[in-house]
Amino acid sequence: MHPGTTVRQDCLEKNGLSVTDAARVLGVDRQTLSNLLNARSGISPEMAIRLEKAFGIPAREWLMRQLDHELAEVRQRAGDIDVEPFSTVKASIDGRKGR
Repeated sequence: MHPGTTVRQDCLEKNGLSVTDAARVLGVDRQTLSNLLNARSGISPEMAIRLEKAFGIPAREWLMRQLDHELAEVRQRAGDIDVEPFSTVKASIDGRKGR
């Protein structure tokens, strides 16, 4: 789940705030918050601090949610990422060939 969904549920809905009101509380423009809530942007370290100050949920928790979300997205396409596993034996042999 995108962390913007959690912001909407735990911060706005829980406190009866509109997007405009929440943006005012956070000190950001409405479009910035709307982009987060609609999964068009993520939680930056600065936004995490703003959320912590406004709603009491630690910035680190917001950033971990963002990181978990991003990692889950990349894991879905991990099969498309071509990387040859590193082998110390192979690296040692290749290193000797270059001498």
